[in-house]
Amino acid sequence: MDFESRGAAQSPVQKMKIFLRYCANPGFQSGIAEELGCSQPTVSRIFYDVLERIVQQAGKFIRVANTENQIMQAKGKWLTRFRFPTAIGVIDCTHIRLDGKPAQFGDEYVNRKCFASINVQVTCDQNSVITSIDASWPGSVHDTRIWKNSAVCEIMKKTRNTILLGDSGYGIMSCLMTPYNDPHEEYQRVFNKLLTSERVVIEHTFGQVKRRFPILKYGCRLKLTSIPKVIIACAVLHNIAKQLRDEDVFT
Repeated sequence: MDFESRGAAQSPVQKMKIFLRYCANPGFQSGIAEELGCSQPTVSRIFYDVLERIVQQAGKFIRVANTENQIMQAKGKWLTRFRFPTAIGVIDCTHIRLDGKPAQFGDEYVNRKCFASINVQVTCDQNSVITSIDASWPGSVHDTRIWKNSAVCEIMKKTRNTILLGDSGYGIMSCLMTPYNDPHEEYQRVFNKLLTSERVVIEHTFGQVKRRFPILKYGCRLKLTSIPKVIIACAVLHNIAKQLRDEDVFT
């Protein structure tokens, strides 16, 4: 990314180091400043500057197939690793913990496990590359509501013979395949087993992102309006790491 570097200003590499340092081990900015040899206001300014610049580039790195050619390619790629026909990816939600309940509308952020969070919807492909992300909903909102109001849902509803794989928390749709709730027949159990085995890729994706960016695992010490941007920025960097075949997150 093209950061300005004038006089004694931090270099692009130094700026990214500050940003990644905070995302990798989020502590107090004063501690990071002391560790990296700069002031706390510098850490804060650089962090938010880099954050904005990464989020501005999100559309280049997080893209769901939405043309006929892209969809055909996505189906073919899915079948190089999995078996579910017409699938182009998996959908699920994960909760990103907040560092305490927000002062305004705080109860809306308390999820069913009784901690404050943002409920983040993600779709990914066969290689755990994130193809869409929605980080705009409080933790109490159900996965199905997020899905039905998401841009990726609108895109998928316009496709033919193309599906995402979801868990039993979602309702079945022409573009969203879910397991049988109470399988009695053998073919139903086989179907569920296949779908479940292929849905594991989204859990791997969540695990990879949170290992790389512990700020998403242990609680964000940031203002609420910035946290969705941090989530999206981490998703962008995850996808870049996948493109570069970074060993820490590729497997």
